[in-house]
Amino acid sequence: MTVVHLFPGQGSHRTGMGRELFARYPHLVRAADGVLGYSVEELCLRAPEERLTDTRYTQCAVYVVDALSYVDRVRTDGVVPDAVAGHSLGEYAALFAAGAFDLVTGLELVAARAALMAGAGPGAMLAVLGLPPERVREVLHRAGAAQLDLANLNSPSQTVVSGPRPDVEAAGPALAAEADAVLPLKVSGAFHSRQMSGAAAGFRDVLAGYHLGRLRIPVIANVTARPYRDGEVAELLVRQLTEPVRWTESMQYLLGLPDPQFAEVGPGQVLTGLLRQIREATAAPVS
Repeated sequence: MTVVHLFPGQGSHRTGMGRELFARYPHLVRAADGVLGYSVEELCLRAPEERLTDTRYTQCAVYVVDALSYVDRVRTDGVVPDAVAGHSLGEYAALFAAGAFDLVTGLELVAARAALMAGAGPGAMLAVLGLPPERVREVLHRAGAAQLDLANLNSPSQTVVSGPRPDVEAAGPALAAEADAVLPLKVSGAFHSRQMSGAAAGFRDVLAGYHLGRLRIPVIANVTARPYRDGEVAELLVRQLTEPVRWTESMQYLLGLPDPQFAEVGPGQVLTGLLRQIREATAAPVS
């Protein structure tokens, strides 16, 4: 059996997340507050929705809840996973679990990442349901949407498009004509796209000031859909800002391990739903 922990990213946030964890781990919460300069518990439980959905705060809140959820699960079950993966921001919790950095160092990196991404300028993201990514690319090409990138390859039938808001909105009707649905995401930036190039350059400088530890368990990288190799964590975290999250391929890799048993660690069950779609598509016979 292969125990796999999956860590959700920014789309999993909700008011009330982590409620049962903050009182259980006050020393870790105080350490997080010291990094942030505000109460992460207050942010998660009582902050106005517009603050919690601001990526500068969302990323920090989700990382802390993911990390505390991991600590709590291992402490309760006594089982350290054999492999981990995280979706976008969730990759930082996966790296924390694997020993790349402690909770505080990870939060410092996440806070810097969030600030750089928020400062990259306006943009938009659109989830396209019911079309494979190759077909999404074809529709975008036909629509002349050269400024758009595929940001998240979430499942064989769910792809997220990212780019300047006018271009995303212009491409919407062409995508809607063929997809089961197109859903604008509640984000203010074009994450995982070329619009994050400036943020990526700034984040490279941030990472240069940190020493990252050797991974104790395999972490599947968003950029490669394969386990990180020694010495490449910083480089792939920089590339993650401008390249797509290859989630389908990541899960297919993990499904190929001996008897994988998955647990979503953090708020919500978004990744569990995507994994179900990927399992079904992977198991379906090729006609």
